[in-house]
Amino acid sequence: MSFSSSSRPSASGARGKAPVSGSTRLPSGRERRPALAALAVILILLGAAGSALIAVRSGNRQDFVAISAEALPPGHKLVQKDLARGDLAGATGKLVLWSEAQKVLGKYTSSWLYEGQFVTEASVTDKPIPEGGALIGVSLESGRAPSSKIDDGDVVRIIRVPSANSEGAPQVLVGAALVTDSQGTVADTKTGNNTLNVTVLVPIDQSTAVAAAAAGKNLVLVKLSPGTKPTIARNDGDG
Repeated sequence: MSFSSSSRPSASGARGKAPVSGSTRLPSGRERRPALAALAVILILLGAAGSALIAVRSGNRQDFVAISAEALPPGHKLVQKDLARGDLAGATGKLVLWSEAQKVLGKYTSSWLYEGQFVTEASVTDKPIPEGGALIGVSLESGRAPSSKIDDGDVVRIIRVPSANSEGAPQVLVGAALVTDSQGTVADTKTGNNTLNVTVLVPIDQSTAVAAAAAGKNLVLVKLSPGTKPTIARNDGDG
């Protein structure tokens, strides 16, 4: 009787365990709970902070008088349809409250006002444009006006100067124009502002030339002595 033996490994041995390079086990629900809880707390805190900020800002907002018309020229008499309500928060300066809108009705604009612009006390005047006169807004930068402040009631000489690339001599457009409104200065060391915005009362015949020179940035203002009589005076005799 003969016996034979096999050297082949058993099936169980052939299916040996493969080496494991790392664990791919997903975290259990118990392990995920602390992270989800922390995220929920963060979201709650962010939501609370946002709600508080909105509440604070909303609480500081007030209604003010704004312009509803597309554009109002200087000397326009304000009526109800010219006004709109606008809310604003933060520093509001001398804006006119909507509850006090009656204060500006019937008054005259002292400079150009545009749609959406808020109305200040300096935006209006009780004095209408006198016959034969016109109000024109002028914006000037450093070198175009005295560094000392030009105020409402001052008298200035309006001079047109040639542009840098053109020839010609300076021309006096208005010998003595009354300033009816002034904002800013060409040399404000506190704010760094270097733009002066003034409204001047000029003869109607010179209004086109002054307006064109103002748009072309070719104007210079010379401040005259306080006793100078303006070419066109206000109806109440100011100036």
